[in-house]
Amino acid sequence: MKRILLVGICLLVLSCKGVSQEKDKTEEKATTQEKKETAYAVSKSEAEWKAELTEMQFYILRKAGTENPGTSEWLRNKEKGTYVCAGCQTPVFHSEHKFDSGTGWPSFDRAIEGNVEYETDYKIGYPRTEEHCAVCGGHLGHVFDDGPSETTGKRHCINGAALEFIPEN
Repeated sequence: MKRILLVGICLLVLSCKGVSQEKDKTEEKATTQEKKETAYAVSKSEAEWKAELTEMQFYILRKAGTENPGTSEWLRNKEKGTYVCAGCQTPVFHSEHKFDSGTGWPSFDRAIEGNVEYETDYKIGYPRTEEHCAVCGGHLGHVFDDGPSETTGKRHCINGAALEFIPEN
């Protein structure tokens, strides 16, 4: 009798298949396919990107990687100027919108309108808003709703390796 009860409990547990993540996986797959199908103004082969970018830039921009916090050369930059996509030189952020978020990554309260695109990513199990260059599709980082409330309330948490800086004047 105990054996039958044990088998019954095992079957019950095994039959309770969780499906809470199935929608997310489907959406992630669709999002990935959409991104691959998007025709960007600057489009290169993987070999061309590898030849033009540093290893870290390629990892961030083309493989949607993340650099370690506190390692960006732009983290403490206070100069006036414009941050551009390291892949295609498209202006993506102005220095006047940069702030110290304490996260270890360069942070901005807004992007240059029209030069950054957004999509939902489910890579870590819950939805986040990924941002990428609208011209070459390079991954920049993510945007969160915990930025300065006196401005936009947004925190664009950006990988410094995805950026280059053009000083004003």
